[in-house]
Amino acid sequence: MSEVDANKIEVNENLAVELGLTKDEYKMILEKIGRVPSYTELGVYSVMWSEHCSYKNSIVELKKLPKAGERILVEAGEENAGLVDIGSGYAIAFKIESHNHPSAIVPFEGAATGVGGILRDIFTMGARPIAVLNSLRFGELVSERTKYLFKGVVSGISHYGNCFGVPTVGGEVYFDKCYQDNPLVNAMAVGIVRTDKTATAAANGVGNPVFIIGSKTGRDGIHGASLLASREFDEKTDDMRPSVQVGDPFEEKLLLEATLELIEADLITGIQDMGAAGISCSTSEMSEKSGVGMHIDLNKVPVRESGMSAYEIMLSESQERMLAVVEKEKVEQAKKIADKWDVPFVEIGNVSDDGMIKLNYNGGQVAELDAESLVLGGGAPVYHRKSKRPSYLEETNSFDLENLPDNNLQESFKKIISSPTIASKRWVFEQYDSQVRTNTVSIKGDAAVIRLKELPGKAIALTTDCNSRFVYLDPYSGGQAAVCEAARNVACVGAEPVAITNCLNFGNPYDEEVYYTFEQSVKGMGDACRVLKTPVTGGNVSFHNESQKHAVFPTPTIGMLGIIDDLDKTMSSSFKNEGDVIYLIGNNREELGGSEYLKILTGKITGKPPIVNVEDEYKLIKTMLDLCKNQTINSAHDTSEGGLSICLAEKSLGANGLGCDVKLEDSAKSLFGESHGRIVVSLSPAKTEELESICQSFGVNFWEIGMVAGDEKINIGDSIKLTISEIKEMYEGAIPNIMNK
Repeated sequence: MSEVDANKIEVNENLAVELGLTKDEYKMILEKIGRVPSYTELGVYSVMWSEHCSYKNSIVELKKLPKAGERILVEAGEENAGLVDIGSGYAIAFKIESHNHPSAIVPFEGAATGVGGILRDIFTMGARPIAVLNSLRFGELVSERTKYLFKGVVSGISHYGNCFGVPTVGGEVYFDKCYQDNPLVNAMAVGIVRTDKTATAAANGVGNPVFIIGSKTGRDGIHGASLLASREFDEKTDDMRPSVQVGDPFEEKLLLEATLELIEADLITGIQDMGAAGISCSTSEMSEKSGVGMHIDLNKVPVRESGMSAYEIMLSESQERMLAVVEKEKVEQAKKIADKWDVPFVEIGNVSDDGMIKLNYNGGQVAELDAESLVLGGGAPVYHRKSKRPSYLEETNSFDLENLPDNNLQESFKKIISSPTIASKRWVFEQYDSQVRTNTVSIKGDAAVIRLKELPGKAIALTTDCNSRFVYLDPYSGGQAAVCEAARNVACVGAEPVAITNCLNFGNPYDEEVYYTFEQSVKGMGDACRVLKTPVTGGNVSFHNESQKHAVFPTPTIGMLGIIDDLDKTMSSSFKNEGDVIYLIGNNREELGGSEYLKILTGKITGKPPIVNVEDEYKLIKTMLDLCKNQTINSAHDTSEGGLSICLAEKSLGANGLGCDVKLEDSAKSLFGESHGRIVVSLSPAKTEELESICQSFGVNFWEIGMVAGDEKINIGDSIKLTISEIKEMYEGAIPNIMNK
């Protein structure tokens, strides 16, 4: 669309609604600027006031989360990513975000650009990316559409990460019917930076020039934030394909190196990724943060398509672009660095002192907007949504778990361990390069372990977690459970949980029952973080994850960071020695609500979910850290999906032929219940008194349940007796067998 054609479009209330604004919001715009906006101005408001950019329906609840801590260097939401002090002058930058809607339409590009976008958030902080993780949700792996989405998303993630040169070290994959039309693709990135070399997203220095660094601007991604990511899927969704961006990881690699060198040389006063809403977002947010404005000449913006209008240039979400403010005395030095890396570096305007975003194009002014009026925390609307307890909870909470039909326990075990949600995800992670940069210590435990070459002997642990079935069955305790599981997982490798990032995936916030699940899960998450002392560093809210047929389970995904002070004292999950004693520590409540067993038996996600006791979880984590520090134990594995029997099987599968002989009650609750706050450990018989003493000192329960065996067999109670090779065939072959059909 040319600028001439754009100027012919009549701006009115109907057009505002077409662009995703409400009638009341259009009236607010008229009041703020005192006139009818131009087409370009309306477009800028439509993206900046979209749910994706403004958080207008979520910010009230997000403000209740705990965000302060002695290690936290920037407040959540203030910069492109969270920043956590790890000592000795270094910090970890990390963040998780969604790319759900684009991935449902074009799975390869949607997932790939999700990885690219979250990586830019990390290196705009001045941090070099050292790891990527993901959390993925799809429909049941029986339909051809789900297979198509699954294959495309995994390929997109592996393509971008592998080509860019960052290891993909962890994640999770779930399969449930509710994600059939709307998969969830959450990407997390992690980087390391010196605390005296961090960058800010503020436009500092009136008179300083403003530069676009990176790729040219095209028509891809227009209205990705305001329409694609801020509405449900319907019969018109496929028409939104042009709103999905196209990424180039090789261009991003060059952009990374140029950006880090510019920041290292102290040439930049502010820098921000052009992600959602493109130039609209970066100009307004960077300006508002410093109380300044920007005057931009859109004719200077490098474009890759002829005849683009000002509206299209401002709303484009083309990838691999940054907006940077450069000290005016250092421009030539900055240009030399950009030239060295063959990265386009084009001046498009300057920082002003009037607080206004002024846009000129083709010799005339096409927009003049108050930066403060556009952004979250400024003039963007904030809503207090109504909520009510979902009616479905009456049915699920009253489901009779006491009179379930009898089932062959060994056959149930076989079905569970070969269920795609439980089975090995080797088909996925073998497509990722997990070893590039040679920092990866382990990806096979409960959390990934990454060594920090900058701090010899020190490491970090990373995980993404959320059992959305539990959130569906009880939003408050489910939000708590997601945080607690993530903390247990990093503790199981010997890391102290220190902070989280979150990606909050929900349906339509205007639905009162949906909003209740959001409100309650955020409350549960916050309450758990306060007890565990893991503040929230930031993240992402993704609403409107539903179609005409399915609303997704409320899915507050947690990305957890843990710190390991002594790399030699990390813990792995697999059995180590024949004759070692196996202990269960924590609790043993034997709860079946929301379990994989119950789903297989009844076809339903139902029942009351397992109880969460965050204080007990905190004690368990402290116990684990002591056991690892003292090298009391030889292995540790969190008990989660599938219950104790699956946990024991997984500990054997990675143990080079070591099996186990375990005494458990022959009941579904004992074998397949998914109670929280439980860890299975193994240790030398000589150290059992030490383990029991440490557990008692923290007030944590323990049970000796069996021995590690050397006969390549797994014997659990009198019901489950299988060879490791039999289990491995089911566990490793489940997903490849389905995908190869």
